[in-house]
Amino acid sequence: MVVRVIESWAFSEASEAMPPEAVLERLRGRIAGGQLETWLTSSSGRSLAIVTNTERAMVILLDREGDPGKHAVDPGADGWSTGFVLANGQHDDYPNEDTVPLEEAFRILGRIITEGSPPSDAAWSVDR
Repeated sequence: MVVRVIESWAFSEASEAMPPEAVLERLRGRIAGGQLETWLTSSSGRSLAIVTNTERAMVILLDREGDPGKHAVDPGADGWSTGFVLANGQHDDYPNEDTVPLEEAFRILGRIITEGSPPSDAAWSVDR
């Protein structure tokens, strides 16, 4: 028996929750418009972040405020990627193993906002 998590998500700067499909569509629009860092908050107090350079993305999941959380990883990926621009204007570089391809990030985000947890085949690094 699969238990579905009843949790809604909203963009951090907005108070209104959106259906999962609308969240992903809006997120794609934000990235296309050059907004490369986005935070979502859930009705249960969790936070979900994506920072991208439009090719790869850092996906972070926090269980509560102050939680170091965990982030999606791509074990064995070589090299570094640049161009991750935070909302405060900071430019970051990340090892590719600490990021995932952008479409994989959307798959992970979609599963979290619809089912409450990442796909079982997605690799994570626990930062706690």
